[in-house]
Amino acid sequence: MMYYLYHIPGKKIGVTTNLEERVEHQQGYNEGEYQVIMSTDDIDLVSEKEISLQKALGYRVDRQLYKDLHNNNYKQLNEMKINVTEMTTTFPCPVNKLKGRLTDEIGMQWETDAGSCGVTEKSIEWIMDNIKSSQFTQDRCYIYNKAFARWFDNNDAYSSYDRLGGNLEDAHMRHGLDNAKQAVDQYNGKCRSGALAPTGIREEKCPDCNCTSQFDLIREWAYERGLYENGDAKTQALKLVEEVGETCRAILKEDYEEIVDGIGDCVVVLTNLAELNNVSIEDCIDAAYNEIKDRKGQMANGTYVKDAK
Repeated sequence: MMYYLYHIPGKKIGVTTNLEERVEHQQGYNEGEYQVIMSTDDIDLVSEKEISLQKALGYRVDRQLYKDLHNNNYKQLNEMKINVTEMTTTFPCPVNKLKGRLTDEIGMQWETDAGSCGVTEKSIEWIMDNIKSSQFTQDRCYIYNKAFARWFDNNDAYSSYDRLGGNLEDAHMRHGLDNAKQAVDQYNGKCRSGALAPTGIREEKCPDCNCTSQFDLIREWAYERGLYENGDAKTQALKLVEEVGETCRAILKEDYEEIVDGIGDCVVVLTNLAELNNVSIEDCIDAAYNEIKDRKGQMANGTYVKDAK
């Protein structure tokens, strides 16, 4: 069997036996958008090269060698043929049958540009709350990868074997994880797709309902309207200035409803402006908080003035 070590610049280093299926069909990259670094029938060599290049180029480093995940005893759990593109994951069934299909696939995991995702009892609820029917056929439905990866990182990826379905033995048998109990976040306490709260792991505001954050709803709204694909950061920056001006006018007029509307519009624009600059609004908020949390100063003329260093 021939193994291909491939590079998607700025995204990842990976290994596959089928470039067309794995890279082009599943991940949505055309020929010319990825590079084949080497091809070999030596699975030991390609497995070691994959890890060393991931480290050298600063990509996420796989927990296990490719050969360990694809040996003869490993059962590839992908009976449901999902289609993963840069923006979405599409499931091959209508919405009304998806929950049953997902329940049969608990433990299934896949990689997106936004981060690793998987099917757990908790993530099924999120998927069902956010699933959308295909515009072209009722026999397919999809979710947005970035929203799901962000939720998965912040809500599910920090538990140990529960993230693989809650059954340690089953997770080990179905995924070949030698250290299933140690299946902790691969980003050392931070997630690739969304920031952590200032105190560490983001708390679940509604642990019983798996609700979507307002920021995720804003991003989903923008995705659906093509703002991230066709939008421009400079235009959004000018839009922000416009919204700030309207908010200031509302404050001067003491118009409460317009103040609420103006502040909300500013938050929406800021969320989209961050996304267009390849950073999440949560990251920006965390960075700002970490900058000011220990700041010393005093109130003067209605504002807080930091002490001179």
